[in-house]
Amino acid sequence: MVHATWGDWFVRGEVEASEPEGLSVWYLGCNGYVLRTAEATLYLDPYFGDGNPPRIVRMIPVPMDPADATDCDAVLVTHEHIDHMHPPSFAPLVDDLGADLYAPEASYTDADYDGDVDVSDDRKHTVAPGDAFEVGDLTVHVRGANDPDAVEPVTYVVEHDSGTFFAGGDTRPWDGFADVADEFDLDLGVLPFGTTGKIVETEADPTETQVTTWYNDGAGIAEAVNQLGLERFAPVHWDMWKGVGADPKSLHEDLASYEYPRVTEVIRIGDRLEVGRPGVVRPKDLREHEREE
Repeated sequence: MVHATWGDWFVRGEVEASEPEGLSVWYLGCNGYVLRTAEATLYLDPYFGDGNPPRIVRMIPVPMDPADATDCDAVLVTHEHIDHMHPPSFAPLVDDLGADLYAPEASYTDADYDGDVDVSDDRKHTVAPGDAFEVGDLTVHVRGANDPDAVEPVTYVVEHDSGTFFAGGDTRPWDGFADVADEFDLDLGVLPFGTTGKIVETEADPTETQVTTWYNDGAGIAEAVNQLGLERFAPVHWDMWKGVGADPKSLHEDLASYEYPRVTEVIRIGDRLEVGRPGVVRPKDLREHEREE
């Protein structure tokens, strides 16, 4: 069950009340997004769960209940981990709003979620690297990934007339990204930033901990960003789990000597990015409240 910390003001008053001129991307925290244009609304890796306390503890608010959404054309999933393939987070979008679900085969057959992954055949779509499909005025391309902790990870390149957005899931650097850079001019991309920590209890013995590397450190981010040739880059996932958070401001030093990115933007849950132009846009209701004061 999803418990929205923010009620419905964010999804109703911010996302669905918007009238994008190009491709807008809202950050849902963790590694989730809402992509919206004048003709299409996509959710990518939405996760509104609590984690798995005390093993994995969520550190940020739950910005919305998907049952409060009234507009969704498709849900994209990068891999089978529970904070990416989470039925309680996407089921209302698929079952109630009729959105199509796109995910790799392993996300359906080997999902980390303990319950059923039950998606009707007319809404269920299996994707693999090399695939492409259209949703409204968006063209979505499926490409490969390097996530050693996942069974079958993919990345997504989302094209619009206003620009091209790259969503990396939990990928790390990969030689195949050079081909992605040759194929697409990527205007904006997101990659997971994290650290290494000895906090994760093993499933077999909850009294033990193990050293685990979470996502990319600064060197990994720099390598992946430059493999992809990202003009603009935003680090994500650094905000989510207790004990393995990272400071994204440190990446400015890690990236300073590299050709890419031209712009690094630090986003927090609820922020919006316009793919066609730089700048972080905070939620409208917060901006208006500040003007009133």
